[in-house]
Amino acid sequence: MRFPLTLLAFVCSLFVISSETLGADAKRPNIILIMCDDMGFSDIGCYGGEINTPNLDMLANDGMRFRTFYNNAKCEHTRASLLTGRWWHHVGASASVVYKAPTFGERMREAGYRTLMAGKWHAGQTPYERGFDRYYGLTDGCCNFWNPGHARPGEPEPAKKTVRRWAIDDQQFRPYTPDAKDFYTTDAFTDHAVEYLETYKDEEQPFLLYVAYTAPHYPLHASEEDIARYRGKYGEIGWDQLRQKRFIQQQKLGVLPMNVTLSPRDPALPAWSDIPEEDRDWWDLRMATYAAMIDRMDRNIGRIMQKLEAIGKADNTVIFFLSDNGACEDSADRSTVKGSMPWEVTSYLTQGRNWANASNTPYRKYKTTDYEGGTRTPMIAWWPGRIKPGSFTDQPGHLIDFLPTMLELAGAEITDELPGHSLVETISGTANERPWPIYWQFGKAQAIRDQDWKLVKYGKGDWELYHLGQDPTELNDLAKDHPDKVQELDAKWQSWWKDKGN
Repeated sequence: MRFPLTLLAFVCSLFVISSETLGADAKRPNIILIMCDDMGFSDIGCYGGEINTPNLDMLANDGMRFRTFYNNAKCEHTRASLLTGRWWHHVGASASVVYKAPTFGERMREAGYRTLMAGKWHAGQTPYERGFDRYYGLTDGCCNFWNPGHARPGEPEPAKKTVRRWAIDDQQFRPYTPDAKDFYTTDAFTDHAVEYLETYKDEEQPFLLYVAYTAPHYPLHASEEDIARYRGKYGEIGWDQLRQKRFIQQQKLGVLPMNVTLSPRDPALPAWSDIPEEDRDWWDLRMATYAAMIDRMDRNIGRIMQKLEAIGKADNTVIFFLSDNGACEDSADRSTVKGSMPWEVTSYLTQGRNWANASNTPYRKYKTTDYEGGTRTPMIAWWPGRIKPGSFTDQPGHLIDFLPTMLELAGAEITDELPGHSLVETISGTANERPWPIYWQFGKAQAIRDQDWKLVKYGKGDWELYHLGQDPTELNDLAKDHPDKVQELDAKWQSWWKDKGN
């Protein structure tokens, strides 16, 4: 059942969530973790976007929004930390890696949970081999949404980077060519997630369901009908006005930290007013397709919520939603037939840096960098009767916090090797202090955040120092003013990077 807001507020005042509350005499909650792919901080409605996301907005309005939550800025590195609760370089991160630590599938199955997964995995062994009772999805990186395999009879060969591996439970496929001509990955992942909920609805043991969507990661694929919902809207305002509109909405919603200034447009990008009229429709198509992919994902999340209600499990389920990294600056068109539309398998567009800069509003930079635009994600927590509706938290969180959180919810031991911090107190509204620092590394990108201080650099550039409490969008480099702080944080980062874990 759904609680009215007044009743929810009353119930929340009676509950203080703790390990004692979740002890042997309490009914342990089901857990659903939903992660999307390459989506920016401002894209969904409850974080300032104009894209229609009523289901995510409902979760936010009835739950808690994090103003500061971090990922690892890159798909496989995020998944390594999310799944193992460890810094990624302690366990490995690649499409073929064998994680050197247990996954949350393994840990939660040991704790007595039914473990289920649908969607993107991005590691070597399959989820079925690493603790998940059921799995359906893409075990590799990105794929063609309409057909991740080879051409079906009478159809052209799908545009792709490479043939990706898929798996269904203990079976592996390369290629995976679905029979249905209306196949679409976002729908297919949801179909199986909903099927799992139905299959195990009568079990007494709680379940953990992990749904990892590939949307809105490129290639930009959406139905002609879905795209039509947004066609013309982005060409009418362009990316500069879009950033301004989203920033104003974010301020109204309260999803930003205090004293935030909108970062300037990426200086490497043209103003929308400088884009020739004849090119604007093509730019509009790209962003309209990107928006349609998020819209379709939200509707699929609605399907999961409806099934949860139908099987009577909603009242005792906690749901988390986040993105694996910020929006992607890749601007290539890899379509195999020039001029293909996003509802055709031969199309392979990307969002492009121009629109990605808007998606990451108000922050700077993109996926693969360790600036806030690459690493900060929307994060929503929802739990009827346990989380105060419409609440926000400034407590910083990170991917490594999910495994300790799951273990506490399960009443299981949080073991010492886990560097993260359970979010259970945070979502209950209780102030608590996380362990510092938080670290990042991917390719040419490096960063460390210790309390309000953040040290960050990219490539051969010098370390840059920001005080995020005063400057959340990293506009005022204080490195020359505080050389001792730079030296201190650099030493901590170097020590962390040299430590390869147990």
